[in-house]
Parts: sequence; C-alpha cells; structure tokens
Amino acid sequence: MKHANIAVFVPHIGCPHRCSFCDQRLITGETHAPTPQEVRDAAETALHSLGKAAAKAEIAFFGGSFTAIDKEYRRSLLQAAYPYVQDGCFAGIRLSTRPDAISEAILDELCAYGTTTVELGAQSMDNAVLKKNGRGHTAEQVCTASKMIAARGLHLGLQMMTGLPGDTPAGARCTAQCFAELHPQEVRIYPTIVLPDTQLAAWYQSGEYQPETLEEAVGLCAQLLQFFEERDIRVIRLGLHASPELEQERLAGPWHPAFRELCESRRWLARMQQMLSGKPLGNYTFTVPEKYLSQAKGQKKANLSVLETMGWHVAVTAGDAFRLLRAAEPASKKETCTYADPLT
Repeated sequence: MKHANIAVFVPHIGCPHRCSFCDQRLITGETHAPTPQEVRDAAETALHSLGKAAAKAEIAFFGGSFTAIDKEYRRSLLQAAYPYVQDGCFAGIRLSTRPDAISEAILDELCAYGTTTVELGAQSMDNAVLKKNGRGHTAEQVCTASKMIAARGLHLGLQMMTGLPGDTPAGARCTAQCFAELHPQEVRIYPTIVLPDTQLAAWYQSGEYQPETLEEAVGLCAQLLQFFEERDIRVIRLGLHASPELEQERLAGPWHPAFRELCESRRWLARMQQMLSGKPLGNYTFTVPEKYLSQAKGQKKANLSVLETMGWHVAVTAGDAFRLLRAAEPASKKETCTYADPLT
C-alpha cells in the first residue's frame, strides 16, 4: 500500500556494530533519542496534517536497530505508539532493525504492540561482503529472520546496498535474487556513499576503495528496480534521503537528490532502445502517458541525446499508451506498434 509514514528517528544507540559505511547522524540528520511523549506528539501532529489519510499510514521507527535498543526504552516507545493503532488512527507500526536482532520473543512483543511491518538491513547476501564491511551478521541470519517475520503475518521489507567494498554488480544482482526468494513485500536500495569519520572514508582516502560512479550506480539500480517490479516487489526507496548535512559533508559516491528519477529515466531509455532495435535509422515519435513524459525524455533530454547518437531522431509526446510511430514518408502510412508496458 502506498502511504506516508510518521517517521520517528531512533539514533545509533541500539546497534552493537559500527559498519564500514555507517554514520547515522548524517544519514538521518538525528542524534537525539526520542521520548515517548515525542512519539505521541508526532502522532498527534500527523493526525491533524494527514486527516483521513492517517488511517493508511504507519508510525515508523527508523534510524537504528530498533529491536536491539534497551528493552524498557523500546517498550516505552511502542506503548506510546500503540494506542493510536488500537483506535484505528493509524494502520500500524513499522520499524527497521538488524537480522540478528530478531527472535521469537521479540516478535511476540512487536505483535503485541501492533507492529505491521519489519524492515531488515541486510545490505548484501554475500557473507564475504558482510564480513569485510563489519556487518556482524550472515546471509543465513537474513533468511532465518525473514522467514520468522513472514510466519507472523507481518510485512517484510529488505534493504540492500550497491557498491560496497568487496561487492560487484553481479553480486548485487545475486543479492536481489536471494531477496526475491524470501518474498518481501518491499525493498530499499541504497548506493554506497562515503561519509566522513567512517572506515569506508579511511579506505577511500588511502585508495583502497573506489566508489561507484553515478553512471554505474544508475545503470545497476535501474536493472534492480526492473527486476523487483517484475516480481511485484515494491521498491520503496532508491538512494539516501536528501538532507543538507548529507549533501555538504559526503566525501564521495553516487549521490543525487533525484536518484530514483534518474533510474526510472534509464528504464525508459532501455524500453525505447528495445522498441527501436532492428528498425531503420531515422525519425520516430514515442507516445507515453503524460505523467511519464519527463522520465521518458530524461534529465535535460538526456535519453533523446543518447538515441540521437545512435542514429534515431526521436520525439516524445503525451499519449494514452507507450507507442512507437515511424515518421511518415511522402505517400506512405505511419508504422505503429504498441508496447505492452505494466506502467501504462
């Protein structure tokens, strides 16, 4: 279901490890541990701002390993949020955590307080990559925790990263395949960004680590987006959430404030190339639903420029479906074909 979440950021207090890439202060923009009253205040504010839409939203505890924080503190936050779920004000509670911080006892507690979605920060399904980056858990633990969550009837979310030290595009695609076999309802994909005061920063500055370029990350993540959507697995985020702190302090890596838009645009380029494959070079017009016009053309009409260099002079206009029209020669008819696209 598509809805806004009421985000409550719980900082790095629960995680027993310091991963190579991690600086939760920059990633979330938060260092303050929320109080139960602040959870209630956030819920009340959301009720007034969202109105009837609040009933489809979840109260979401993000930013740290929620199930690894102090038990009494965790329970106090859940107790603050739960009455709003009981009363039907919100659809449920969402949280993110580590695969090795899930147990039957913890799931008992989460279910008792109205939890509806659990996201696991898996990052990779390659044990060598996990070890190199100090994750402190294994791919097998991701599988075990995922199955336990699904067995409780909870929605499962999985988070992966691309461009980690020791990983490859083929490895990322393998992680995506492993994710699909666990049948999550949703995934998040984060290209690796180098943040200051991290192990990754030290590796980058010594020349031991080279991050993905923006072009490489867009190409790979566009493939991953296509892979998951073909399997009815929603990609609910592509790239880190933009913040002034992240933009100013990041050292390197494929960050862009509209990263998902770049990936969606790359998918449209692939579709158009597929449609044009085997056809004579020349002038063509694509029609696409109006809401996809910008993505199909690409940022600064980049997709049209790429096709131009390949010998296809392309225009993109609004239409009721994704279609390809061959520019008519004198005394000839238009050649039309329709591409059966799930987005149209």
